[in-house]
Order: sequence, then C-alpha cells, then structure tokens
Amino acid sequence: MNRLLIIGPPGAGKGTQAVRISEELSIPAISTGDIFRANIKGETELGREAKQYIDAGNLVPDSVTNRMVRDRLGQEDTSEGFLLDGYPRNTAQVEELDRILAELDQRLDGVLLLTADNEELVQRLLGRAVQEGRSDDTEDVIRHRLDVYASETAPIVDLYASRGLVSEVDGLGSIDAVTERLLSAVR
Repeated sequence: MNRLLIIGPPGAGKGTQAVRISEELSIPAISTGDIFRANIKGETELGREAKQYIDAGNLVPDSVTNRMVRDRLGQEDTSEGFLLDGYPRNTAQVEELDRILAELDQRLDGVLLLTADNEELVQRLLGRAVQEGRSDDTEDVIRHRLDVYASETAPIVDLYASRGLVSEVDGLGSIDAVTERLLSAVR
C-alpha cells in the first residue's frame, strides 16, 4: 500500500513531484489547496465555510481543514493509497490524521521529506515570483515563509521520524532526478 505524505519547504517542488509520484504509483495526489478549491467551486457546506475565512483573509481553521481531509480520504479512489501534500501542517493535524486513518482501518506507510538548501530555495522562489508576476514575493517574505515552515514543520517531521516513517530526499537537481530519488525511497 502507498499511503504517503510529501513534506518540504516552499519552492522544493512538492506540487510538481506529488503529481508525478501519484501518476507513477496510480494513487491520487491530494493537496489541501485542491480540496479547498474543489469544495468552494462545488459550493459544498465545507466550501462555503472555508470561503468565509479565505475571503476575510484568514487561515482556514484546522476544524474545517480536518473535515475536508476526512471527507476526501473517505472517497473510493483512496482505497489503494494516496499522496497527501500540504497536510498535516501541525501536530494537532497529525493526531487528527491518525484518527481519520484509524477509522478507515488504514495507516500511513511513509513520509517523503524533500530537502533543499535555503539559499537555493530563495533563488528559486525569487525566480518563480518574477516568472509568475508575484510582486509580493520579496526576499524578506520568502525568508519568512521558510522560517515559518522550519518552525511549524520540524515537530511534524520529528514525530513521524520517531515512528520510522520519514525518508529524506534531496529536492535539488532536475525534476526527473528528484522523481527517481522519491520513487526509490517509496520502493
């Protein structure tokens, strides 16, 4: 079974790699951003609730995010596995994911930790900001996002590492090379 998480700092290529890994393993890539967008577009009750927070410029609270993930992991296409991207983001969400999986009589099989040098990530993200016209992605903002990632994600990685689930994979290099390293870690 391939019930996996992919974790990594902003700019490490999680989204790109999640799509490739999910195709290679024939499991759905589940990003919380995609779940939010699908629920909002579908005008579900959860989508309307999330939209109120987003429209007000606030983070969607864990309670709403957890319910969306619970709903998504309960869908038929996840029975053979999944790759979660962007969840869990904190230790409370780790505990909730444990509960969700226990209710589904499942367990997590692995955590893919994409690593990359911060200076390399800053340059990557600055380049992406220029390409995509993200004028608000200044070097200070990017460095702050990397600091927040480090402080919020380290406890999650430590928790999963204590369970023996973390495979650390170098996120630098060509997209194909990183995909091969990730697939080797899964196999």
